[in-house]
Amino acid sequence: MLYVPVLESLLASVKGAHAALLLDSEGEVVVEAGDKEWRHKLIGAYEGIALATVRGIITRHSMGPVDYVVRRHAGGSVILRPLKDGYYLMISLSAEAPLAVAIHHSERTKAELNQDL
Repeated sequence: MLYVPVLESLLASVKGAHAALLLDSEGEVVVEAGDKEWRHKLIGAYEGIALATVRGIITRHSMGPVDYVVRRHAGGSVILRPLKDGYYLMISLSAEAPLAVAIHHSERTKAELNQDL
């Protein structure tokens, strides 16, 4: 499967989405769609560290798997979705983007990506 069309489909389904990245367990970008700015790659790597920390806390306290993590900031939001084999999906959204819609569509994208990882 080609991952770029899957990521582009996600971006097209969410008004105000800037970028979608598939990253490996080390925070390296595997595939990206949308705005290909260096800041999205940097945010993806740092958010991967935060995701790993959250997953560690949840595992330590036997709270079950992480479905997604949302971080809001002045300029918008970032959604992180853990995928299998340590990969993760990051979606960068503008402040005006509908967060619930993005979460909903990112679930479908997660399923599609996990099929082919």
